[in-house]
Amino acid sequence: MTIRIFMNPTLQRFVDRKVAFFLTFFVVVFLSYAFLSVIDFLPEPLSEETIAAREAKKAQENSALNQAVQVLNGGLRPKNNNTEDSLRVTIPEANSAEVETEPVSTKDPLPSRIIFDALDGKSVTVLNPTSNSVAALDEALLTGVVRHPDSADLVSNGNVFILGHSSYLPNVFNKNFQAFNGIQNLTWGDTIRVQSSDTEYIYRVDKVFKAKTSEVVVPNTPGEARLTLATCNSFGTKDDRFVVEAELISTHSL
Repeated sequence: MTIRIFMNPTLQRFVDRKVAFFLTFFVVVFLSYAFLSVIDFLPEPLSEETIAAREAKKAQENSALNQAVQVLNGGLRPKNNNTEDSLRVTIPEANSAEVETEPVSTKDPLPSRIIFDALDGKSVTVLNPTSNSVAALDEALLTGVVRHPDSADLVSNGNVFILGHSSYLPNVFNKNFQAFNGIQNLTWGDTIRVQSSDTEYIYRVDKVFKAKTSEVVVPNTPGEARLTLATCNSFGTKDDRFVVEAELISTHSL
């Protein structure tokens, strides 16, 4: 006895069309691949020479980066392998034979305020903790921005490194969490005024960029008076941070 299975005509047409579609699709793909292969238009795997060249270039870039002074600070709360949980800027020791003796300055070397003319005159208090421990820096950041104690001061030729918080949350109880809001909008030529108790130092912005996650690079600038600002782009996260680099162009007494 023969058993016949009858299919609904509508379902039968659907199955037929689906089969025809897949057959057509695979035929088109195969013919396209064959055509591209004939005209030698298919991408080829990277050669060992190309891979080696790329790795060498990357190693060269990393070597150049590591020549700078690096401050590792994951979201301003770094973790390192030292027994003391601290944040340090390592300044290479100068060759004593190359150091020229200069008169001791009577000016106040510590910054007390930073002013951004290009940000509607935004003014922020600068703290100068003597400890580079995370606890000391975090406490100071609650009342302003912080000059890192291992960086240069205002009367020394070197890089003054100031770090602070930024936050774009709509409601922030402590406004110091927004101390460096907007520094990413600074452009070349904008001025930053840093004041001590008796002198104002005017810096010109050279560069504004985003740094790698959990890393801020503070260039070693012997013989140059420079300023580097760094901040998280969102308080409480470890996202890429904004960095501003500037050079000293003038000073005057207050």
